[in-house]
Amino acid sequence: MKNDSKKWIELANIKEALAARDWFMGTSGNLAMKVQDTPLQFLVTASGKDKYKRTAEDFLLVDSEGKPVGKTPLKPSAETLLHCAIYGKTTAGCSLHVHTVANNVVSEIYGDAGKIEFKGQELIKAFGFWEEDAVLTIPIIPNHAHIPRLAEEFETHIQSDRGAVLIRNHGITVWGKDGFEAKKLLEASEFLFQYQLMLNQQKATFV
Repeated sequence: MKNDSKKWIELANIKEALAARDWFMGTSGNLAMKVQDTPLQFLVTASGKDKYKRTAEDFLLVDSEGKPVGKTPLKPSAETLLHCAIYGKTTAGCSLHVHTVANNVVSEIYGDAGKIEFKGQELIKAFGFWEEDAVLTIPIIPNHAHIPRLAEEFETHIQSDRGAVLIRNHGITVWGKDGFEAKKLLEASEFLFQYQLMLNQQKATFV
């Protein structure tokens, strides 16, 4: 089996798992998985597709500029340039972008600060923070309508081979060495966001 076929199946399985969590409302979200380094090519979700279904047109192969490799009627997802930025600066093998109510609300509450921090929470270990006083910081950037500008600002926050960035009132993008790690980081992030919202709600109740 060709490498891109294996990657296709792996990415399709991730899409199915995230769909089961109801994280693809209104065809939102996009997923990508690197197929090769030289020249850089990766699979990315096709724009406008129902991600709750599994079809032969779910993904297409694109190059380092996010342009389709070969002839295809499919159009890459709008945020493909974000994935290009990740693969251009890191050795990451998978990147995932989803829109959820929790990550949108968190991005709005903490957007003016430009970040949200988590300390003393068990799930920050998913990001490799094991020290007792460790702090996980997730940047929050403005939701620029012009995707190249959004990608440019997004790129300034790509500091390592795994990470996460929130786009205000838009969604979260995470990346990791492979599909397993990227999915783990996404699940951990969404847990932390829901935890923070519920904590804020409880604090407000007892004020």
